[in-house]
Amino acid sequence: MNKLILARHGNTFGPGDKVVWVGAKEDYPLVEKGEEQAEALGQALHDAEIPLSRIICGPLIRTRRAAEIVASLIGFRGTVEIDERLKEIDYGSWGGKSCDEIIAQYGREAHTIWNDQHQRPDGVDWSPDEATLKSNALSAMSDAASGEGLCLIITSNGVLRYMYAALNGPRAEAKVKTGNMCLAEMDGQSGTRLCWNEKPDASLLSKHLQD
Repeated sequence: MNKLILARHGNTFGPGDKVVWVGAKEDYPLVEKGEEQAEALGQALHDAEIPLSRIICGPLIRTRRAAEIVASLIGFRGTVEIDERLKEIDYGSWGGKSCDEIIAQYGREAHTIWNDQHQRPDGVDWSPDEATLKSNALSAMSDAASGEGLCLIITSNGVLRYMYAALNGPRAEAKVKTGNMCLAEMDGQSGTRLCWNEKPDASLLSKHLQD
């Protein structure tokens, strides 16, 4: 069984910015705080002396930049890999809207179903479809864990919810805050959550990842 580090990119909104749903079409860069969050993950890996054999991220600007920052801080000598399966959900007509705007247009129940219950609301124009998102989440983790050494995956909140659902283990809030990390252990096409939605922390990494 191989272990994985899963992480969400950092903030894409600064103080005073309008916060909206950011999906595949909203290819926003990290703001200053977001870059600091990536630095915190890199520093935690550095301090824990956790060597990475691979760093894999989604194709959007925010995930690629986070991966670049981490790679630089830990002195990673490989090439950051881009995996299209880690691309954030395209939230369709919900993308670029604030929570209040979504609730006003589509109803509080639909918003709650996803935001709090982590289930795709009926009738939304999101893509890919549910089956593809589930398959991508599991296969991306399984493939990343199939090689030698430890792999870091940096992706987005929607994708991480599907990764959570694909794993067993202790219950936790499926939504991952910006800049936070999760740890998982894969055994072929199944896996276990070791911890979820935690701030980058060298001691926590050492506890779960050092034999």
